Amino acid sequence: MSTDENETAEDSSANPRTESVDVVVVGAGTSGCYAAATIANAGYDVAVVERKSAEEAGHIACGDALKGADAFPDAIPKSQIEPAFTNTEVDHGRFEIPQEDTVLDIPVPGELAVIDRWEYGRLIIEGADEAGAEFHYDTVVQDVTQDDDGVVTGIRAKHDGDVVEYDADIVIDGAGALSLLQDKVDFSDATFDTNVSYSQFCSAYREVVEVPEPVEWSDALVFKPADVAAGYVWYFPRTETEINAGLGFQMTEEPMKLVDDLKKDLRARPEFEGAEVVDKLGAALPTRRPYDSATAPGYMAVGDAAAHVNPTTGGGIAGAAYAGAYAGEQAIVALEDDDVSEETLWRYNQRVMDHFGGRYASLDVYNILSTAVDVDDLMGLIASLPGENLAEALYSGTTSFSPALLLQTAVSSYGHWGQIWNFFKVKRLADELMAHYDRYPTRPSALAGWQDERDRIMDEIYEVTGADPKY
Repeated sequence: MSTDENETAEDSSANPRTESVDVVVVGAGTSGCYAAATIANAGYDVAVVERKSAEEAGHIACGDALKGADAFPDAIPKSQIEPAFTNTEVDHGRFEIPQEDTVLDIPVPGELAVIDRWEYGRLIIEGADEAGAEFHYDTVVQDVTQDDDGVVTGIRAKHDGDVVEYDADIVIDGAGALSLLQDKVDFSDATFDTNVSYSQFCSAYREVVEVPEPVEWSDALVFKPADVAAGYVWYFPRTETEINAGLGFQMTEEPMKLVDDLKKDLRARPEFEGAEVVDKLGAALPTRRPYDSATAPGYMAVGDAAAHVNPTTGGGIAGAAYAGAYAGEQAIVALEDDDVSEETLWRYNQRVMDHFGGRYASLDVYNILSTAVDVDDLMGLIASLPGENLAEALYSGTTSFSPALLLQTAVSSYGHWGQIWNFFKVKRLADELMAHYDRYPTRPSALAGWQDERDRIMDEIYEVTGADPKY
């Protein structure tokens, strides 16, 4: 680098360009766009900082399955995103269990669709832009700024080699799983959940594949177990001939060779003979309970950055949309009151837990169970359970799995009685946990006491499942 270039770099760092806005949102994903649109619709200045280019923004690794397609926040109208819905005929899950030579059809409650995730990403960006949000592409966040009282006051980023500082009353972190921002913020005076580890996440990879002939299962989401505990393979049909094929594993387990293992599985399926890969992408995603608290003074985390994902399926689009909307609405309250304290932002946590957070936390119990059970035993258990009750457990967090039904299932499932009884005990603890989340505290000062009781229930779960503590 020449002397002139050195001087220019030093000047840029010493005299950064400053952008002043009411709210800065980091990340142009689902949660970020819905937060930005909500705030912009109320007339406030909001900047969305996105590390990707305008052309690549919205291109995110995803399974493309959307549960809850009938209900989305109004900040970006559903009509805005409907052109990305490529298959609305899917209505059930197809669980393939090679170990048991069984295919289990599982009804999926609620409206279901498979989408073109990149097109959807473009459309939500367009919707937030039309609401009045300003997008800053090719901008990489490097730091978070806080005042002497610990209040987050903005971010520091780089754009085209130049340092840009964003001064904002509120920062909304939609930067995805294991967000860099959370490494930069001092949360010592906040309730923000810092009990987060890479081992609570899943590593995943997916390809979009064109096949020569229509698949027979174009009305189903296809799942099958991988060869490791807490590993899975999926085939989600965007259309009859365009399939989102992917796999992932919990990071507590022996790593899979994601690309090679997917190719191996594709080669073993005759419907993929002559297939062409048209897109490929990998990512980490949270397969853990939602953050106990996703707030700090002047700061809220949304979507994957706060683990707003169903830990048993990886589905997170609808939850991220609502989390973004709830964060945006609470940001508006804080701006109107000129008060960005955690007490004011706390209502955002409550709404997330009331809507889906408690349910996702109870579903995490089944994810914990899967890490402690032999793959063959787990598949035997799943094959022995009635599909409707299994669907309720995996999607709703609870099921009417009565002792009578347990006995009826056991009679027809000789060889899996121990696993079935264990599942029933785990299910009762998952229900107890969800009931406790219904009592999520109304103020930050009550969080510690609530966590003590939640952790007591978790200790029972670890004891029953034999799993290593996850948190």
